[in-house]
Amino acid sequence: MRDKKTVAVLFGGQSFEHEVSRVSAQSVIENLDAEKYDIIPIGITKEGKWIRYKGDYSNIGSGKWESIALEELCNKPESSFATSTCCNSTIRDFLLEFDKNKNIDVIFPVLHGSNGEDGTIQGLLELAGIPYVGCGVLSSAVGMDKATSKILFENAGIPQGNFLLVIRSEINENIRDIKKRTEETIGYPCFVKPSNAGSSVGVSKVNDSEGLLEALLIAGKYDRRILIEEFINGREIECAVLGNDSPVASTVGEVVPCNEFYDYKAKYIDNASKVIIPVKLEDQTVQLIRNYAVEAFKLLDCSGLARVDFFVENLTGKVYINEINTMPGFTGISMYPKLWEASGIPYGELLDRLIDFAFMRFKETRRSYEREI
Repeated sequence: MRDKKTVAVLFGGQSFEHEVSRVSAQSVIENLDAEKYDIIPIGITKEGKWIRYKGDYSNIGSGKWESIALEELCNKPESSFATSTCCNSTIRDFLLEFDKNKNIDVIFPVLHGSNGEDGTIQGLLELAGIPYVGCGVLSSAVGMDKATSKILFENAGIPQGNFLLVIRSEINENIRDIKKRTEETIGYPCFVKPSNAGSSVGVSKVNDSEGLLEALLIAGKYDRRILIEEFINGREIECAVLGNDSPVASTVGEVVPCNEFYDYKAKYIDNASKVIIPVKLEDQTVQLIRNYAVEAFKLLDCSGLARVDFFVENLTGKVYINEINTMPGFTGISMYPKLWEASGIPYGELLDRLIDFAFMRFKETRRSYEREI
């Protein structure tokens, strides 16, 4: 019997968060215990090619891994593997091609955004019959689509700001009606964002009706479904959730953005935003946030992990849910691992637990459709 588990780490992907995924994956790989796991990094290029990477892990975050892996593929095709299709074999065989001498025990899909965090990769891995870290197809898809998750939060009575859903085709046809509805139900300032995107990609803060059209066009570059959200004048608070059927919430942290709001530049480029853990809030407010985080996690039937983001309104102290992230960042500055570290679970142990939860969820899922004959 093998003592070590073989973990294949997927990274990159065909989304606008490709670069963030690489940095997250490098951090995950460097914190996996080499005494416990054999690690197989698998990069997915922006063109959709899957490539086994055998080089130095430090080249993953910068993107240098790709040229190194492609060069090895050209020089030693027998020792590497790349493909853009799995039509000629089963999906399990397709994945096992990355290392013919070992079985892949579990997949860690460190993928952010579309074609990775939205249920697509999760569906592929379900068909392959391989355990994987994180949320399943349903929760990944719903969590990625902010409009759908907001409708569920609304039905469950979890407080949130007002919002409108706009379809991209409506922008040119009904911009006057969109402006009217925005003024009547949302007001200014407001936020405009793609329904299916992460890392604040395509998000704009709009201060008046003149800026609304431009913001809609920007968001429309990333998704056909666009959200217009009420501006909540408050603090940005985040809470991490861990587990399967009986999830637990971490302590909470606050993000103090260096820009007007916590956009992509503030998150990953400027490196000047502040993260405050633990937060100075009333104990009952902290507990309410943690309760809402677990409720949202269960509502979407999440598994393994998620980060739930909130606003705490400055004047009233009222808590509003913002969104849920089913594969939060794992970079050196990411809130999810920092929150658990502050809650007593160091990074390496956190990864161990996520892998254990992946095996448990896989076993439970199989029980749902396998019957003794």
